[in-house]
Amino acid sequence: MLTFDFMKNYLLLVAFFPFVAAAQGIFPYMDFNNFFKVFDNGVFTQIEHQPTTDVFYGDELVAYNNAQRDFKVYHNGQTRLLTNQNVSYKASDHLLVWNIGPIINYFEDGQTKVITSFGGDYAVGDSIIVYQDTRYNTVNVVYQGKVIQLYQLTGDLYMPDVIGDNIVAFRDNGELYKVFWRGQIYELGVYSGSQQQLQFFAGTDILAFNDPISRTFAVFENGEFLDVEDLYVSKIKACRGFVVYEDVQGNLHYYGNEKKVELATFFQFWDAKDDVLFWGEANSTYTLVGGERKMVCNYAAKDVVLKNDVMAFRNNLGGVSGYIGGKLKDITNLTKTEFTISGHAVCIQQSNRSVMVWFNNQIYQD
Repeated sequence: MLTFDFMKNYLLLVAFFPFVAAAQGIFPYMDFNNFFKVFDNGVFTQIEHQPTTDVFYGDELVAYNNAQRDFKVYHNGQTRLLTNQNVSYKASDHLLVWNIGPIINYFEDGQTKVITSFGGDYAVGDSIIVYQDTRYNTVNVVYQGKVIQLYQLTGDLYMPDVIGDNIVAFRDNGELYKVFWRGQIYELGVYSGSQQQLQFFAGTDILAFNDPISRTFAVFENGEFLDVEDLYVSKIKACRGFVVYEDVQGNLHYYGNEKKVELATFFQFWDAKDDVLFWGEANSTYTLVGGERKMVCNYAAKDVVLKNDVMAFRNNLGGVSGYIGGKLKDITNLTKTEFTISGHAVCIQQSNRSVMVWFNNQIYQD
């Protein structure tokens, strides 16, 4: 069990990855004329003249059906027709996967490829695609353009236990638990005789779980399985390179990069996602920036949205504030607005469909 004194050691290193740093933020919306527009890297652009449906957007792409039911993607400043057939699709910030019957295709970095013509169920992470191949009765992963078999079954196909941004935990045909991470497969063990079902929490580059054999709280990190706590923990969130959890005494902890820090003993609320976390203490809201405890605001933030390294929330005046890199910005005091985060931008849409975006410490309006 690792122990560190938070007040004496600010040893946290929040993991930032290249694809996060490049995330600019794309925000699609319908304006008051029902034109479909997008905010992309500081510029508002109209991409359709009629309403669209089934819209999804991530840090790098927008997928949608136009008024003619064509399936299209907006990426890198351009709109591209993928197919004029009806499709089902799933997407992440960087990958788009769609199927027409059993044929599964994907879009990545401007390129389209066919995964299989015998597809079943599939799931999408930020840098991986997991899918069933009914021809060979296998479950495979697509990682960096390569197809890697996870397991082959003699009975009915099933999906892995948990799929993160770039990590997968699964049981093979012999009930052996394994972890796929960065192109490699690591063996965890057999838990078929345990009383408790094994539950995984997957983020990016990290996997957390309560181990029913050793009765400890463990993580998979940097290719190794490590015990973090001697007893089970609760309310676990796995993020990018770190996990946040409550221990058996009800204390709030951060673990990442082989460092553990106690965040709070008497906390009122907390949440974590991607590179950012927050918690409430003494009716104020706190976070970590570069390993240091920082106050976000001296009140309890409401309607908090987290993505990448950005935090957006409803401030005490009913407007919207954003927090990134230790800096707080009151974006607007207008109430009854909808807001979200894309990339490193906080995007706000008012009831009259006008749009306001906080990006690169500037306010853009349309």
